Amino acid sequence: MEWSRGALLLALVATPAAAAFDGASLPLLWGLPFAGLLLSIAIVPLVAPRFWHAHFGKVALAWSLALVVPFAVRFGGGEAIHHVVHALLLEWMPFLVILFALYTVAGGICVRGRTGGTPARNTALLALGAALASVMGTTGSAMLLIRPLLASNEHRRHRAHSVVFFILLAGNVGGALTPLGDPPLFIGFMKGIDFFWTTRALALPTLALCIALLGLYYVVDRALFAREAADNEPVPDPGPLRLEGGFNLVLLGGVIAVVLMSGLWNPAVTFDVLGTELELQRVIRDLVLIGLALLSLKLTPAVVREHNVFHWGPIVEVAKLFAAIFVTIFPVVTILQAGPEGALGGVIALVSASRGVPDNFMVFWVTGVLSAFLDNAPTYLVFFNLAGGDPAALMGPLAGTLKAISMAAVYFGALTYIGNAPNFMIKAIAEDRGIAMPSFFAYLAYASVVMLPMLAVVSWLAI
Repeated sequence: MEWSRGALLLALVATPAAAAFDGASLPLLWGLPFAGLLLSIAIVPLVAPRFWHAHFGKVALAWSLALVVPFAVRFGGGEAIHHVVHALLLEWMPFLVILFALYTVAGGICVRGRTGGTPARNTALLALGAALASVMGTTGSAMLLIRPLLASNEHRRHRAHSVVFFILLAGNVGGALTPLGDPPLFIGFMKGIDFFWTTRALALPTLALCIALLGLYYVVDRALFAREAADNEPVPDPGPLRLEGGFNLVLLGGVIAVVLMSGLWNPAVTFDVLGTELELQRVIRDLVLIGLALLSLKLTPAVVREHNVFHWGPIVEVAKLFAAIFVTIFPVVTILQAGPEGALGGVIALVSASRGVPDNFMVFWVTGVLSAFLDNAPTYLVFFNLAGGDPAALMGPLAGTLKAISMAAVYFGALTYIGNAPNFMIKAIAEDRGIAMPSFFAYLAYASVVMLPMLAVVSWLAI
């Protein structure tokens, strides 16, 4: 992105400093640009919506520079370049390429006719999204089904609640059963955790959460549906359902296969890019994913994408904001990785009981809260390593700790728009279709009221 290159150039001309970059001695002040960016995402769209929609990229750039320039002055241009390149190449680029492929391919799948938007049919669609999330990932499930959900409810006056519950179920909780479901679990798989360990360990709590969320959604949607019917709003005839662009389902399967391949195949070939090691399998994965997306664009009839109101606005917004998030978040993650010696050592101390044995109850809540506001994948990795990082021990004597970390990283990702990859994308697509979605803080409150009581029960019964 253009403004990211500008940040790199500023870092290049910054005067190198002698100070060594060390997470253990890094003060929390370096987390202020990240906090400022989050507050901007939360507040500016409320107080100045026109300014935000016209200039959100510039706001993201400003907070990125607020970190990169002082960082380059304090620790040297080379150190700044290394961390920016690392954030963009190893975190933002894979995130964006996978999202681009799924957004493009799923945008070529069109469901003609409406499901009617009734409470029962909406609940069934959300249940399908939750079920598919562990098969094709939360992002894949979300991109595949968000448009049919929006299309089937176009005639409804109350729609935002359906999107919120869709984020909770298809975008987060449903992805807890396999490493394909959510990035944190995929990291655990790459670290040596058995593919089906997550299925065995998290099946009951995930099923319980999904049933509770679906039941609550049905009650809420039925009440709103009855209110709309009482106002004599006509419900259109849904008409026969038919699928167009079905070959994109094959391409979607290709996306899933390529992502899985990148985790299983390791040719041990790397490229050094300004001090950041880029693995061959990652490069091939990204190139193939881009190729699948371009193939979808080439083969899908224009009328299908027109019906889906497909355009690049939502993904451009996500790309710019998350580039800034990944750049500004690295000092906070580095402090966390320093463990008890870092500025967040008090937070780390909360998860340890007497004699150094992990307090799994606190592991669940601390991992979860951090996952909601930081990227849940690095949060999972931090606590995975704090628990020893030995997959045999974590699947054996420390299985309860790994279970707490895994549940928290996936479930709590639902609490904010930035907690998991698809959340913000779902919001952007819904807003693009004219749905007034809750603000950052309103969504946080909404999701917390719904999820936290359920998570409290889960932590009591399953840990």
